[in-house]
Amino acid sequence: MADSSKRAAKLAKEITAFARRHGGSAEGQVAYIGQAGARISLVSADGTWGDLVAPTVETAREAAETAGITVRESFDTELAEKVRTGPYEWSRMAGIQLGGQSGDHAPA
Repeated sequence: MADSSKRAAKLAKEITAFARRHGGSAEGQVAYIGQAGARISLVSADGTWGDLVAPTVETAREAAETAGITVRESFDTELAEKVRTGPYEWSRMAGIQLGGQSGDHAPA
């Protein structure tokens, strides 16, 4: 158990640093992703988003609690509306939609 507590503490530091860099606070959602563990999806006060992977749902929840963020049951509309995307995300989505590889840019 000590190993999972260490991992949760490390993840909590990463969550806290993310929030501090992007407006001082963040919200999140924890989702089971199979053998890989659990994904902590984060949205900061300024709309920046990111994610971290924990080995278990319990570790992810412990990290979020330690970091002091609000954890939602789902990545609902209210949380999604807080996400701000930039040119990189739009070009990446366009490349995928147009049949290109992720990261491809659509022709101008």
